[in-house]
Amino acid sequence: MSNTGTRTAPFTITEARYVGAKIGADLRLLNGYYGSPAIGDIDRYVEEVAILLRDGYLGTVSYGFRAASTNEWKLRLRYTATTGGQLTDGRPGSLPATAVIAGCSFYSYLTYSPKFEEETTSKQAEIKAALPVSRVGGEEPSARSGTTGSGNGYSRNGVGVTRDVYTTA
Repeated sequence: MSNTGTRTAPFTITEARYVGAKIGADLRLLNGYYGSPAIGDIDRYVEEVAILLRDGYLGTVSYGFRAASTNEWKLRLRYTATTGGQLTDGRPGSLPATAVIAGCSFYSYLTYSPKFEEETTSKQAEIKAALPVSRVGGEEPSARSGTTGSGNGYSRNGVGVTRDVYTTA
């Protein structure tokens, strides 16, 4: 199923939560396969995405497993905010069930959109304080020697995310 067209109405929190819920379904599948993220954290991740997506502040958000010693992703789901153009609204799932993540921990990394970066420092702090996930700065894990598959996305009313899945051999 795909949606095509131009955005004509404001993007609401309800529409953003629809997109976020599909990300939440992917995260629940990760929990089923690998035991993380914690079920109690998933709703907070979903709401964080919904708020940032609604307001145009989401750049990318990644969830997965990384080796802390090398700061390298072993399995990563990356969602990139997208508006306009040809957006798909696919079904969640189709994730690798047998990634080698021994010795890795669950990790999430978020980037903000250019719109967010244009806000004043005090406005950025206000936005971050209102989010259900408290994030600290850090270096994004690398993705060097694996494979990336793309083509899945979730959208509503001309706004959504595209998803790519990275795994190491």
